[in-house]
Amino acid sequence: MSQGSGAKSQQQVFWTRAELQQLLNLYSTHVANGDWRDYAIDHKKGIALFSVFRHTMERPMFSIAKKPQGQIYEVWQGPQRLKRSGTLKGALEVFEKKARLRVVS
Repeated sequence: MSQGSGAKSQQQVFWTRAELQQLLNLYSTHVANGDWRDYAIDHKKGIALFSVFRHTMERPMFSIAKKPQGQIYEVWQGPQRLKRSGTLKGALEVFEKKARLRVVS
């Protein structure tokens, strides 16, 4: 194995300032609606995660992942991938659709 391929597989991924702003804008909207209450940012080998929670001690309701392979963004709800896109904005569209389907009791 060459050094180049090993370094690429160990590539660290981070959120940019603009991406964090998009994520925090979405988060604050859902906090104001009473849907979300907490978030976490994680950086693991080859992936950056932004996860949102209804309650701090629960599993994430949703996780938004950024992967280095051509800048891929994915939205996950538990083990189910809801959306995959080449842009963060495209991946976050899944939340616009979910907001329109919200049931009011």
